[in-house]
Amino acid sequence: MASLTDVGRQRANNEDSYLYWEPDSDDEFRRKGRLAVIADGMGGYEGGQEASRLAVETVRHVYESSIDGNPQVTLLEALESAHQNIQRYGEEHPMFHGMGTTCTALSLIGRELCFAHVGDSRLYLVRPDTVSRLTRDHSYVGRLVESGIVRSEDAESHPQRHILTAALGSGKEVVPDRPERPLTLEEGDTLVLCTDGLWSLVGEQDLAKVVRSSTPAKSCLALVKMALERGGPDNITVLVLRIAA
Repeated sequence: MASLTDVGRQRANNEDSYLYWEPDSDDEFRRKGRLAVIADGMGGYEGGQEASRLAVETVRHVYESSIDGNPQVTLLEALESAHQNIQRYGEEHPMFHGMGTTCTALSLIGRELCFAHVGDSRLYLVRPDTVSRLTRDHSYVGRLVESGIVRSEDAESHPQRHILTAALGSGKEVVPDRPERPLTLEEGDTLVLCTDGLWSLVGEQDLAKVVRSSTPAKSCLALVKMALERGGPDNITVLVLRIAA
């Protein structure tokens, strides 16, 4: 596993947050496995930074403290708790009113993958011959793609791609996306979590080519460098996890 974040070429603050966590004890590790979370905050002043920080910290706390044996249920509860914490924080600190964040969280127990997702950060699964996006964008342009009005290949550069239709901290309720059932991964599979500062500049095929040819650490460096070379107008964050033998 490796991760990297960069403020980009045009932003003063980095409003992305991320974490990777695994329990210290062998018994807890067998039950809870690995947790990875990525969040891309939004809001004036420093609201985005606070929202994304609250999201990843809340998800970790809920997941780490859980006694429920179902990781998928725990991830959903964790995002819902983060949503409430962000709203509460905004009410207590009026300068952060309206802040919110995307959030994509995954758990990996053995080779069983669960995830929960709100917003337009992405989770990709890269295999030797295929690359697939496991999340869908909760965005205005994402809806246009699902409706067939905009082609998926045009969505990455659409001028309104940053308009979200769902985010933690925004709206009364949040309903995270989740897989119908846990996905069983295979040896050599690679998971890529990234914010839109990466995927809006680096397409799926470029991303997959880099990941297949490099270690996770070198992949992170190469992907961030590619986004920066293409302008880097936004914060860029990426986590890469590879399933070993």
